[in-house]
Amino acid sequence: MSFPQIDPARLRVYPVESRKSKSRIEAVAVNAEAPPPAMSAPVAAAVAEIVQRIQHARKQDAPVMLAFGAHLIKNGLAPVLIRLMEKGWITHLATQGAGTIHDWEFAYLGRSEEDVRANVETGSFGTWEETGKYINLAVQIGALENMGYGESVGHLIQNDGLDIPDADTLRRRIAVGLEGDLAGVPALAELLQTVEKFNLAPGRLSVVHPFKRFSYLAAACRLRVPVTVHPGIGYDIIYNNPFANGAAIGRGAHTDFKIFVHSVSRLSEGVFLSIGSAIMAPQVFEKALSQANNLALQQGEKIHDHYIHVVDLQDSVWDWSQGEPPKSSPDYYLRFLKSFYRMGGTIRYTAVDNRVLLHNLYAALK
Repeated sequence: MSFPQIDPARLRVYPVESRKSKSRIEAVAVNAEAPPPAMSAPVAAAVAEIVQRIQHARKQDAPVMLAFGAHLIKNGLAPVLIRLMEKGWITHLATQGAGTIHDWEFAYLGRSEEDVRANVETGSFGTWEETGKYINLAVQIGALENMGYGESVGHLIQNDGLDIPDADTLRRRIAVGLEGDLAGVPALAELLQTVEKFNLAPGRLSVVHPFKRFSYLAAACRLRVPVTVHPGIGYDIIYNNPFANGAAIGRGAHTDFKIFVHSVSRLSEGVFLSIGSAIMAPQVFEKALSQANNLALQQGEKIHDHYIHVVDLQDSVWDWSQGEPPKSSPDYYLRFLKSFYRMGGTIRYTAVDNRVLLHNLYAALK
C-alpha cells in the first residue's frame, strides 16, 4: 500500500512575468572585455597557475571542465563562460538544476531570483508557469533525440521553441519500440502522457528568448560544448509545476552523467575547475573518476596527471598538503575539499569571489 501523495495537477501556478524578481540580467551581466577586478597576490598566483594548466591541457587536446553552482550565473558571469567556450578554453560545463533555471529565466524574461521567504509564506515560491512548463517539456522532448538535460534546455533557448509531436506519431513509435528495441519507449510514453494530459497542439511551440545573447546554455548548444546538469529531485522550482516529471528529469540527468564520465575519461593532463559547488561537483566527480578508471584499467591505462582547482568562499585553516584533517577538525567536514583531495592528481584551493577569479582568468587567457 502506497503512502498518501499530493496531486501536482492541483497546484496553482502564476505567470512568471507577474513575479517580483531580484536581478535583471542587463544590470548584473559582467562585461567580459572590461578590465577585471583587482586581485590579491595569492589569487593572482592561482590564476597564473590555472592559465598555465589550461594552456597545457589544450595543447594536449585534453579537456578543461568547469563545474559551478547557480550563484555564478546569478552573479552575471554567463558572458565570461560564453567567451571561454568561444575561444576553446573550456570544453565542458557542469552545473545543478538552479544553474540552468536562472540562465533560462534571464534568457526568457531578462530577470530572475525571487524573495524565497515571502513567497514560501504565500505558497507562490517557484510556482511560475513558464519556468516549470518549458524546462520540463524541453527535457521530455529532448529525450526523444537522446539529449541530456543540459542540451535539451540549451536547444530550447537557442532555437526559440520546441517541436511538439502529435499523439498518433508517438503511439506508432511506441508500438514499433514494443516490437523491437524497448530503450526509447519510456520517454515516448511519458511525452505522450504529457501531450494528452495538457492537450498540447502538435507542431511548433514558439518560446521567444529576447535575452538569449546572455545565455551560456544557448551558446553551448551553438558551439557544441556539452553542458551536463546534475539535479536532485525536489531541489529546484521546476518541481512546483504540474509539468514536472521525475522520470524524465532522471533520464536527462543520467544521460548527462554519462556524458560527464566521458569527459572525465579523457582528463589525463587535463583540468577540472570547481567554482562555488560545495556538494554537486565533488560528489559527481568522485563517482565519475571511479567509472573512468574502471574503464581505463580494462585497457591497461589510468587517469593521470590531472589538475583540480577548487574555488569557494570558505576559509580553510587546515594545511591539506599534510593529508586529511582528523574528524575532530571542522575542516574535515568541508566536502568540497575532502572529496577532491582524495581524487589524486594535483589539487589547489583558492578562497575568492567567483567574479574576481573567473573574470581575471578570462583576461589572462585572452
